Amino acid sequence: MPQIEVCVVGEINLDLILYGLPEPLVLDRELLASNLALTLGSSSAILAHNLSVLGTGVGFISKVGPDQLGNIALERLSAAGVDVTHVKHAAFGTATGLTVILPQPQHRYILTYPGTMFEMQYSDIDMEYLLSARHLHLSSFFLHKALRPSITDLFRQAKKAGLSTSLDTNDDPEDKWEADVLEVLKYVDVFLPNEAEARKITRTEDLSKAIDQLAALAKVVVVKRGSAPAICRSDQQEWNLAPPRVSPVDYVGAGDTFGAGFLHKYLQGARLEDCLAYANIAGAYSTTKEGGTEAFLDRAALTVFIQQHCSEDHG
Repeated sequence: MPQIEVCVVGEINLDLILYGLPEPLVLDRELLASNLALTLGSSSAILAHNLSVLGTGVGFISKVGPDQLGNIALERLSAAGVDVTHVKHAAFGTATGLTVILPQPQHRYILTYPGTMFEMQYSDIDMEYLLSARHLHLSSFFLHKALRPSITDLFRQAKKAGLSTSLDTNDDPEDKWEADVLEVLKYVDVFLPNEAEARKITRTEDLSKAIDQLAALAKVVVVKRGSAPAICRSDQQEWNLAPPRVSPVDYVGAGDTFGAGFLHKYLQGARLEDCLAYANIAGAYSTTKEGGTEAFLDRAALTVFIQQHCSEDHG
C-alpha cells in the first residue's frame, strides 16, 4: 500500500473553459470564443493535484465513468504524483462529470454535469487505505449526493483514528445550506470556506459573526476572499493577509489551490500565519495560467515564484 500523508475524498471532473465570449451573452445566437482550455477540474482533484506538486504525498478516493474524460483526469493526477489506485470506475451508465466555465470581466458562468460526482457512496471508500493517512480532506460537500449522509461518520472515524481533517464545502447548487454541514464541522480541524460560503452556512451577512460561529465548531477557520485579505481564526487569535499581486488569466481553482498551500504548511507544523501566507502565494500563482492546475505543471517557475514571495514576506 503506497504511503500517503493526505487522503482526499471527493469528486473528479474536467473543466472546459471558453474565453473571450461577448458580454452579455445573447440568447439564440451562435457566440464565438477566442480561446479554450480543457483542464483538470473539480475542487477535490485540483487540491489533490496541486498539494502533490507542492511535495505532500496524496492519495485520492473518488469515482469516474468508463470514458475518456475519466481517463484524462486520472492521467493528469497520476502525472502529478497523486496515488489514484483507489479511484473506483463505474461499470456502465453514468459518465465522468464535466464543468463548462464562461469567464466574463466581472463574473463567470459555471455549468456542471455532475455525472459520477452524485454516485460515489460510502461503500466506494477503502477505510483501511483512508486511515493509513495522516490527514483526511473532503471538498464539495453539497455535490456528494450519495456520500453526504455518511460524511459526518467518515470524519468521526478519521478523528477517532488520530487523523487531522479539513473540509471545503464549496457552493450549494440548490442554495439550501442545510444544517448537516454544521455536524461535520465538529470533527474538522481546518475549515476552508470562501466569504460567501461562510455567510450562507451561518445564515448571517456579518462576516465576523459568521467566523465566530464557525470557529466555535472547527479548530481553525480560514476564509478565502479573492484579492482581499484572507482571514484565519483559531483560539481567539486572528490573522489577515492579502495575496501577492499578479496578472491573472482566470480565477478557476484559485481557492482550491489556496487550500492546498495552507494544508501543505499546516501538515509540516508551521505557524498558522505562515500557513496563511503560503496559501495566498499558492492561490495567486494558480491564476497565472488557464484553469486550476496548468500553472502547477511548470514546477521550476512555481519554485521561483514561491521563493520570491516567501522572501518578500520575511523581508
